[in-house]
Amino acid sequence: MPCCWDALSARLIERAGFPLTFMSGFAVAASRLALPDTQLISYAEMLDQGRSLCGAVSIPVIGDADTGYGNALNVKRTVLGYAAAGFAAAMIEDQLAPKRCGHTRGKQVVSRSEALARIRAAVDARDEGAGILILARTDAAAVHGLDEAIARADAFRDAGADILFVEAPRSEDELARVARALRGAPLMANLVEGGDTPLLPPERLAALGYRIAAYPLTLLSVAVHALGGALETLRAGAHPAESERVSFEALRELVGFPAYDAAAARYASED
Repeated sequence: MPCCWDALSARLIERAGFPLTFMSGFAVAASRLALPDTQLISYAEMLDQGRSLCGAVSIPVIGDADTGYGNALNVKRTVLGYAAAGFAAAMIEDQLAPKRCGHTRGKQVVSRSEALARIRAAVDARDEGAGILILARTDAAAVHGLDEAIARADAFRDAGADILFVEAPRSEDELARVARALRGAPLMANLVEGGDTPLLPPERLAALGYRIAAYPLTLLSVAVHALGGALETLRAGAHPAESERVSFEALRELVGFPAYDAAAARYASED
């Protein structure tokens, strides 16, 4: 599951044949605000980004809903809002606000009871009509150890969460421990280049028991690298090579000019 940050990146993921994508909070904060993933971006901004993104694709999109932006009632409102925006699932985590990217230092988590209240509220929103899956995330491994993270994830499952996500296991053995302890639940692994979790191939993750392999920053990292290279070339007075860019016609087709022109022709005046 390559992760996206806007409508265009989501559409590219869909066209590449992936069955789902994830709106990364890190990537949205970086691309929309050029700010770190420390909950500086608001619920309203994430929701606005999500509407545009979900409207551009037909594949399911999971939305990063951070801590739910407040108490349990805020969590319910967040989940209802994400459902209305078109998300197929919302991820709720147990960090203490302001949260941090899962593979950075200095994270803190709320108590297990407060974390469970967030998930119960999210599940209630789902069952009261939102019709959206709940992805329950815990960052407790970094603070209280892997056993506590597994215990929280198991409690989230009992509370009705649809997908479980233990953030940042630090080895293949830890990934396997999580999968064994939570056997039978749909599990997600998060693979950040340069992060804490080893970049196992999808086949190995599947063999361990994971259903989703998320790549939250792969496309953003590649895009930033490509943009930087193109800017260096332009600054030197040259032009990026044809092999380093898509054609104007391909860009036109990607954003829908041919379809727009065909539709416009239907309504053209005959005068």
